[in-house]
Amino acid sequence: MIRQAIAVCVFALTCLFSISAQASDPYGIWARDDGNARVKIAPCGAKLCATNLWIKDTSKGEEVGDRLIMSLERKSDTELSGTAFDPKRDRTYSMTLIIEKNGLITRGCIIGGLLCRDVNWAPVK
Repeated sequence: MIRQAIAVCVFALTCLFSISAQASDPYGIWARDDGNARVKIAPCGAKLCATNLWIKDTSKGEEVGDRLIMSLERKSDTELSGTAFDPKRDRTYSMTLIIEKNGLITRGCIIGGLLCRDVNWAPVK
């Protein structure tokens, strides 16, 4: 009886920690707030990669398959920051990724942080 109670408690705690970890996890498929792109964020080696899965308007040079390789460190449970490398354009940006309850915010900056752009992302179900 005690063993069963301990097993149930361990299972409940494992589920609780699993749910908590998922809440602060950027992995998955995300839709950009302007409706122009869907990306998949997944590990690629020791880094994270955001790969374009779908692009509505390719006139700005974005294409399916383009990747952003992110070297990010966790600053808090909901914030990662570091750099992002765009191999297609051969550019590196400073990057902050903020995980919110219902989505992500990415902030990319160039020129020492003088020019920044925030993009909101919603999870794709």
